[in-house]
Amino acid sequence: MNRASSRIPGPLRWLLLVLCSAGAVIVLEYFHLPAALLLGPMFAAIIFAASGQPLALAPRWQRLAQAVVGSMIARAMPSGVFTEMQHHWPLFILSVFSVIIASTLLGGILAKLRVLPGSTALWGSSPGAATAMTLMAGDFGADTRLVAFMQYLRVLMVALLATLVSHFFTENSGQAIPVPVFFAPLDLHAFLLTLALIAGCTLLAGVIRLPAGPMLLSMFFACLLQNFFGFRIELPLWFLALAYTVIGWAIGFRFTRQILRYALHALPGVLLSVCTLLLICCGFAWLLVHYAGIDPLTAYLATSPGGADSVAIIASSSHVDQPFVMSMQTGRFIAVLILGPLMAKWMVRWV
Repeated sequence: MNRASSRIPGPLRWLLLVLCSAGAVIVLEYFHLPAALLLGPMFAAIIFAASGQPLALAPRWQRLAQAVVGSMIARAMPSGVFTEMQHHWPLFILSVFSVIIASTLLGGILAKLRVLPGSTALWGSSPGAATAMTLMAGDFGADTRLVAFMQYLRVLMVALLATLVSHFFTENSGQAIPVPVFFAPLDLHAFLLTLALIAGCTLLAGVIRLPAGPMLLSMFFACLLQNFFGFRIELPLWFLALAYTVIGWAIGFRFTRQILRYALHALPGVLLSVCTLLLICCGFAWLLVHYAGIDPLTAYLATSPGGADSVAIIASSSHVDQPFVMSMQTGRFIAVLILGPLMAKWMVRWV
């Protein structure tokens, strides 16, 4: 029997994918891992793609999901975050650009040693929001599968280290993590306006053809409306879960047996790079603790290279100075958005 005849019928494949994705999310949430809503569907899609049961998503759903992520990032950037940047601008500049320089050098080393292709190594090492970096990477010639592999490996390691820092260096570390509420009370008017913004940014991105346009336009306009016009970004968890599922599937479907073998072959070098970057960031955090009087977990999360989106999830369930953490993460994310394309072109030329 050939491979084509052994494939599961399409509708049944989608049903099994949904069930596998839900099961993976439940397991990851049980262990309190960040980005479980994205990683679970991504792992399930990888299994289907690598086992000869491929599926595909229409590009329009991927663009809409990108716009939802952009709105989610904007929601974590209230005006207080930018005020915090102004109050701590020396620490802000030192932290942001030190981590960017370190990650760029490590990405360059991976590319020069041919562990990963040039722009892929750079985007995979970039310390911005993991989901955003993965989405942008594809528009600048990088392999989104390997970028996702690097980014989410680092997210998992950052989360594990955050748990250890919280346990050994902070008080009240034994307090239970809040249970996520999927169907919280909904402000229907604000939700409909948010949907209109997401749809409008998706359509506009199709017209101007900006790389990662749906996400960047949605983030820009949502942040502008939120901070200057009192716009409320209403994104219920069940809606975010749908967007994360679409993005996770879109990434996972691209994995084949060949790319998985390549990722496993590159794992030692990638793992060494991630651990080195984590150690460097822990060194920056130590400086903040000893010379700025910041508590260890706040300092660690502010300097960690896990990405603004995943760090926001960890910070929301921890006893930390959230405005300080998010100001550092947001500032670095904005800097990477601006410098990332330029560094990607430089990296390709250098390698």
